[in-house]
Amino acid sequence: MSLFVPKFDETVLVRDAEAEVVGQAPVTVKLLADNSASGGALSTVRVTLTEGADGARPHLHHHSAEMFFLLDGEAELLSGDDVVTVRRGDLVVVPPDRPHAFAADPGSPADILIVFAPGIERFEYFRHLQRIRLGEAAPESILEVQERYDNHFLRSEAWERRHQ
Repeated sequence: MSLFVPKFDETVLVRDAEAEVVGQAPVTVKLLADNSASGGALSTVRVTLTEGADGARPHLHHHSAEMFFLLDGEAELLSGDDVVTVRRGDLVVVPPDRPHAFAADPGSPADILIVFAPGIERFEYFRHLQRIRLGEAAPESILEVQERYDNHFLRSEAWERRHQ
């Protein structure tokens, strides 16, 4: 087992009013701290979803675990072949290489703090998704950047049964 020790000298403080926001309802992503700000320790975003909105379709990360903390509301979360409902105050940590996805519960919005550890540069990934939503980039362009952002899409029958 190896121990990763991040290297950064200054405390990371991100003021809510100063954080960059990408997207708008039904999916809003607040960019909080990226890999470069934390010496590689983590990447953190806050995702706000309207009732039933999809946060991310099934995917996995080879190099990072992903933590989901429900600040408010309810969400459905895929982990492997299991789909669970998580509520305000619940925490889920998905290990590397485990398929996962998330969406707001059909009857509830969801406010989720997401942390990747160790960190990977994720802010540009969320900006890329925004360019796709705005029609500035082709949807299939997301496949071209999977390696760069360690975000590998896949099919999940368990997720598709719940989200048809």
